[in-house]
Order: sequence, then structure tokens, then C-alpha cells
Amino acid sequence: MVRFRETPVTDDAARLLLNEYFGSRELSFPESQGRYQPVFPSAAAFEPPRGVFLVVEAEVDGGSADVGCGGVRRLETPDGAPVRFEVKHLWLQPRVRGRGYGRVLLGELERRAIELGAGELVLDTNDSLLAAGGLYRSSGYVTIPPYNENPNATTWYAKRVG
Repeated sequence: MVRFRETPVTDDAARLLLNEYFGSRELSFPESQGRYQPVFPSAAAFEPPRGVFLVVEAEVDGGSADVGCGGVRRLETPDGAPVRFEVKHLWLQPRVRGRGYGRVLLGELERRAIELGAGELVLDTNDSLLAAGGLYRSSGYVTIPPYNENPNATTWYAKRVG
């Protein structure tokens, strides 16, 4: 069973999980793409109504543990365009991968973004994250041109919602 706890990105559990995420990306980042450049998220960007950050809790080894995180934040949207939210830092510890928690977390982030007014969700990822790319494509995200200058990203996705 998986549960979500809304928390500021400055919360100890959130910071611990984000640091684990950044550390794992740094270790697995393709050498051909240079050095991984982590950017700790702005707390204000993930506070309602601009966004939300979730910590994933799951049953592990007979108890409950924080095992992942993710957030959505509102981006500036041109006049006449759908309100755009970005999915950020969707990550699960290796010990719980393969259980479907990533799909459940993505669905929860989408639901919360829609509640906050999203008409479109976007995200960026790196092609070296094969499972992440597969999750996004199988969840209805389509490849789009870059919408930001994230030096860690190689692919950008979007999905209409709401």
C-alpha cells in the first residue's frame, strides 16, 4: 500500500529524499553529457496554489517508510494557452521500484495539478532514465520541443489534462 504526505520541500523527509535523488542521478548520469547539475527546488514554487510536493510512504520490511517524492509547480503561461504545471523530482528508492508506485505517484501529481487549475502538464527527463521515459509515454505524455534550459534533460514531454 502506498500513501502520500503533502509537505514543504524544506521538510526533513523531503530534503533527505531529494538529496538521495540528486545523489543517485549524479552517480548514474551519462559521462558523455557532462556533469549532473542538481538544483534544489524553491520552497515557494511547491506551496499551494502554485504547486504541491509529496512524500511517498509505503510498507517496507514490515513497517512504513518514506520511499520517494515528487511535485508539481505552476509555470508562467502565455495568454490564451492552457495553465501549465510542471512535474518535478518524481523519484522512488530502488528498493520499491517495480511495484507500480511511480505510476500511482504520477497519477496523484496529475490529480493535484488539475485541482490547482492545470490544463497541461509538462516535464523533462534524461534518455538514460529508460523506465521514467516509458512511464511518461505510457501515461499519455508526448514529446515536445524544449520548454526550459535544463542542462540535465534530453527529452521534454507534455500532456493535456483537465
